[in-house]
Amino acid sequence: MSRKNTNNIKAVYALASIDEIVQGTQWYEQAALAAHELSKAYDVHELAAVCVIAALSPRNKWSRNLVDAENLIEAYKADPNSAIHVKVCTFNKNKHKAIEILSYYDGEGNASFDHALSILSGPKLKEFATCISGLHDDVCIDGHAYCIWNGGRTSLADVPSIGVKLRKEIKADYVKSARKMGVSPAVMQAITWCTWRRLHNITA
Repeated sequence: MSRKNTNNIKAVYALASIDEIVQGTQWYEQAALAAHELSKAYDVHELAAVCVIAALSPRNKWSRNLVDAENLIEAYKADPNSAIHVKVCTFNKNKHKAIEILSYYDGEGNASFDHALSILSGPKLKEFATCISGLHDDVCIDGHAYCIWNGGRTSLADVPSIGVKLRKEIKADYVKSARKMGVSPAVMQAITWCTWRRLHNITA
C-alpha cells in the first residue's frame, strides 16, 4: 500500500500550479511570521503564540484562526481572567488549552516547548505547532492530508480515526514523497493541501 499512497501524494503535487507551490512553500513561514508579530505586539513568548494558534485551529478558517488568537492573547494580557469570555470559532476545550498555554508561559522563565505541546495533547495540534515553529521535518496529518494520501475525497466526518499506527504510516509516505520532490515534509503537505483545495473547491 505504501507505494500506492506515496504515488497518490505525488500525483496531487504534480497538479500544483506555480502559485500553489509558492503558497505551500511559504505557508508555514507565513504562519511563523504571524506568531512572531503576535509575540511582539503583546509581549508574549513566541512559542506561546505558536501554540495558541494551533490550539484554536480545529474547524476554524485560517483567517479567523489568527483573529481568534489575537483576540484571546490581547484579552489575556489585559486581564487573564477575562480571556475565558472571548468568543472563538472552535471548541471551548481548545480555548481552555490556549489559555492554559498562555498561563504556563507567563509563569515560567524557562518554559518548555515540550510541555506546551503536552497541553495541546492532540497529535494534529502538536504537529501543527511544531511545523509552525520551524520543524519542517514533521507533517501535520489532518482529514485532508488523509484524503490526499488515500487518493480520494471524503467528508471529514467519514475520515477514519487516525491512530498511532496509521498516523506513522501516513507520515512516512509524506516524508518519502517529499524526499522524491526535494522539499521538506511540511512543505509537501502544505503544497498538496493548497492544490487539493482548488481541485475540490474547498473554501474552509
